[in-house]
Formats: sequence, C-alpha cells, structure tokens
Amino acid sequence: MAISLLSNQPVLNARRHMETTSQMFGEASERLASGKRINKSGDDAAGLAISEAMEGKIRSMQQARRNAQEALSLMQVAEGGMNEVSNLLTRLRELSIQAASDTIGDKERTMLELENKQIKEEIDRLANATEYFGTPLLNGQGKEFTFQIGPDNSEANRVQYSTAKLDLRASSLGVDRISLSDASSALDSLNQVDEAISKINTPRSEVGAMQSRFNSIVSNLFVYEENMTQARSRIVDADIAQETAKSVQAAVLQKAGTAVIAQANTMPMLALKLLD
Repeated sequence: MAISLLSNQPVLNARRHMETTSQMFGEASERLASGKRINKSGDDAAGLAISEAMEGKIRSMQQARRNAQEALSLMQVAEGGMNEVSNLLTRLRELSIQAASDTIGDKERTMLELENKQIKEEIDRLANATEYFGTPLLNGQGKEFTFQIGPDNSEANRVQYSTAKLDLRASSLGVDRISLSDASSALDSLNQVDEAISKINTPRSEVGAMQSRFNSIVSNLFVYEENMTQARSRIVDADIAQETAKSVQAAVLQKAGTAVIAQANTMPMLALKLLD
C-alpha cells in the first residue's frame, strides 16, 4: 500500500466500519431500553402496521370484556331483586296456610293481614326501586339493552336483552288483592300465590341463563385477548438475549475500531520520516 500524506485509506476504511458498528450498538441499546424490537417505522414498516392494528383489537377486546362484566352486573342486580320478591311470595304462602287453619282466631288473622299488607307493599317497592343506572328493571318500564361484547361491528359481537317484560309488581303478579282476614280467603289466596311464584320463575331462569352466558363471554374474551397479546409480542417485543449479544459485539468492535484508527494514524508519520 502506498504511503500518502493526503489520503489515509486505512483510517477511512476503519471509520466506515466504526459508523456501522455505532449504528448497530445504538439500535441494540434502544431495543434493550424500550424492550421493543420495533421502535419506529424504519425498523419494520409492515410489522409496525400489523402490530398497531393488533393493539387496537386488543384494547377493543379489553373494553368489550368490561362491557360484558357490566352486563353481568346488571343481570345480578335484577336477579337479586327477583330473589327477594320470590322470598316474599314464599312468606306470603306460609301466612296463607297459617290463616287457613282454625287453630288461630280473628285477632291473630288481623295480625297476619297486617303482615300481608306489608309484604305486598314491599313487593311493589322492590319492583320500582330495583334499577341499573336509573333504568328500572322489575316494574315493566325497562328497555331493551344492547351490550357490545366484541371488538367488531357485527351482530355476532352484540347481545340484546329486554327488561320491559320483567314486571314483578303485586298487581302484575296477581297478589295485590289477597286477603287473610278469614280462612276461606286464605285458602283462595294459595292458588294466586302459586301462580305468582310460577310467573316469577320463568324470567328468573332467563336472567340466570344470561348470567351464565356473560360469564362464558368474559372467559372467552380473556383467552382471545391473551392469544392476541402473545401474537403481537412475537412481532414487536425484542429478544433480550439476542440484543444483548449484539450490544456486546458492537461494543467490542467499537474498541477494536478505535485501536485500528489510532494505529492507522501513525502512517503519515512514517512519510515524514522518509522525507527526513
């Protein structure tokens, strides 16, 4: 190789390799610091586009899961009110059996009639007071709820349920005119109470089935979200072992390059010695 004062080819060559090494070290350091393989579109344009779309889908599924959990809460509120109405009807039937027996007198029946009145009033109160965020659930004035339980705009991602058919007021159940003032009236009330219990069992079963359905939806969304997150991780996340190896390799090459440049810079000094 010719010795020249104007051009030091070994230094230029070493500097070019140093720039490449510095870039490799910078990329490895960035990925180690962020934990991501893709930090900008230049790293992997197609991978970034895919990962961003998957991120939107994942966050949508998280919200859909919260929607399903809130829908489950609504069903639980409705079922809680229905359960208490059912307990009141059971108590009313118990009182009817007691009032139908001549083992008690008129005074005791008067007391039973007072409890009968309170039970019917409590049934009406529960029916009117059971609501979800201001929407009544058990007095026949509800609405048709639409629950978005999926990440996309399709019928398969929505569930509908109407609470307008849930009417548990005493008049709707047919127990508002029950009287326990005499044995004959008490016996007649048994059929009315049994019919009311039958009326409440059907919608209560529907609400229970909806709770099971929403539990299944929540579980499915958890699995869906987990799989999507793993798929996105394979695209975006950095391989820490690999990036650590690159970082160490780049650091060693940088030190070697610095030593080479320092050695190559001594060549012009040789040219000066020849002139001497």
